[in-house]
Amino acid sequence: MNFEQKEALARTRKSDPEAIRARLKAARVVVGLGQKEFAEAVQVKQTTYNSQEIKGRPSLEVIRYLHTNHRIDANFILFGDFVQLPGDIQTALFEALSSHD
Repeated sequence: MNFEQKEALARTRKSDPEAIRARLKAARVVVGLGQKEFAEAVQVKQTTYNSQEIKGRPSLEVIRYLHTNHRIDANFILFGDFVQLPGDIQTALFEALSSHD
């Protein structure tokens, strides 16, 4: 996959709710958790997290959890910037984006 294809898949520079929702879901898939388990890990109610994922509006707690525990930072979730992410994380995210887009 070349750089332009990665940018298109990550919807780089797009911060609309649909783009954020896709990246947030891909991050959760990479973490390997369903919504309920993810919400428990973040220490929020499942309905709260479900709403955040559907609306494409993650809380600071979600962003902090992904960064601290899984090396997925806010720049990726909010803007699709992926170049700063470790290679193994990029690979996993692009696989998740490809299969869930």
